[in-house]
Amino acid sequence: MSTQHLHTINRIVEELSPEECKRLRYLCREHYSERCATNIKEMLRSCMDQMHTAQPFLIELMLRMRRYDLLSEVLGISKSEAEQRLKNGHALSDYRVLMADLSEDVGSEDLQSLVFLLRGILPKEKVQKLECFLDVVVELEKLDQISSTRMDVMEKYLKAIRRVDLAKRLSQYQSKAGTQSPAAVKPRDERQPQRRAASTQNCKPTYNISAPFPPSVAQPHTSAAVPITPCNVMMHTTPCTNATPSRVPPWRPTEMWQEDVYRIQSNPRGICLIIDCVGTEGAHLEQLFSKLHFRVIHHKLLDNREIHSCLEHISKQSEHSSMDAFICCIISRSRSSQLLGTDSYSQGLSLNTIRQCFMPDSCRGLTGKPKLFFIQSYETSESSDYTGYEDGELETDSPFQHRFRGEDVPEDADIFWSHCWTNETQLEDNNHHSVYLQSLHEALVDGQKRRIHLVDLHMAVNKAVYTHNHSQPGSAYHINLRHTLRKNVYLT
Repeated sequence: MSTQHLHTINRIVEELSPEECKRLRYLCREHYSERCATNIKEMLRSCMDQMHTAQPFLIELMLRMRRYDLLSEVLGISKSEAEQRLKNGHALSDYRVLMADLSEDVGSEDLQSLVFLLRGILPKEKVQKLECFLDVVVELEKLDQISSTRMDVMEKYLKAIRRVDLAKRLSQYQSKAGTQSPAAVKPRDERQPQRRAASTQNCKPTYNISAPFPPSVAQPHTSAAVPITPCNVMMHTTPCTNATPSRVPPWRPTEMWQEDVYRIQSNPRGICLIIDCVGTEGAHLEQLFSKLHFRVIHHKLLDNREIHSCLEHISKQSEHSSMDAFICCIISRSRSSQLLGTDSYSQGLSLNTIRQCFMPDSCRGLTGKPKLFFIQSYETSESSDYTGYEDGELETDSPFQHRFRGEDVPEDADIFWSHCWTNETQLEDNNHHSVYLQSLHEALVDGQKRRIHLVDLHMAVNKAVYTHNHSQPGSAYHINLRHTLRKNVYLT
């Protein structure tokens, strides 16, 4: 490399901020080895040695990074001239350009929400090092959760944190890339830059933020044969490998986007059982699920024997056979892994017992249908035999980091189990309202309006709880979400 090019690299790097250096590394990630990743100057030299075209590569980099001042002052070319050159071919991946562009629109609050959702996917030491959106993208790429042909997982995360605008841009890119020939979406060969540069003119994938976008792909999150995972589960998706033939019109939604959903159309949709042993928010839940077209059965202030009797009675209802779903909501105090009725001195009711009442062997009418459990419990001061979090379980910023034992894990198919717990002392406030139940109410109403499936909706609940815990660590909530759903659930 000539002395002039080395001097140009030095001038450019000296003008870049740390954030811009990180973005530049990401854009060039396909063209350099890990050994030079920490030294930005050495990385650029390595890239240009491979490209054999130093000046055009630097021009494209500065244009993509919108450093138009460096284009003119250091590289001696105007923005319009650089854009014209780019039409004749490019070296940077359109996928990486898109991700780098999205990173500029992800704010600090958005990043915190994404990091919260990733706590059960990434190791704790990696989560603590995530400083920007591109850090998140890089870690998901390592896990094969996201790539130029697989963006559904990131699209779901962006929707969950209410950045639908960014999710649309991913969807638009995928729909555009899906209409290209197989060569257009084939991963770039890092060892053959000359052949790649020659082919980019004819197979360059593009994205248009004004183009229509397809609905997000929904995949089953778990199955009865797969071990249960926490709520921020790795959502495994499979990219479409069938390229669209050139004679077929581009993007046919009915052919490319198939969604597997539970049938929830009966009227009423199903029975919703609400047991409120605290007497705080059962009425609000009754109004909510009535509007969602469920037949609500609401019981207040039951003791442990009455709770068990009620569960068995509901499980034997013949109506389940003609309905499409079942919902169970319980608000109570708790001790260890036991829910307590009004007689808090007794042993209590195990979480596994509640679940077992509605399994196929106990309730045949619900076989193959979604069974949704939402539980808010308030731990009594006698709870002292908890252990710490297991790997992958949601954590909070509160020193009160306890969890329920493993028996609250659903074992059969078609179960959605959302359990939130906090300290009993919160009930001493006459104006107390559960952050979990309030955010659940808002998420389900939003999902009905916008047709968002249940697992994605719960990410909004996670975000609300995380935000509350961050601002009020003394009254922290803890969530355990586990499910064995085989399809998506829409409560509309």
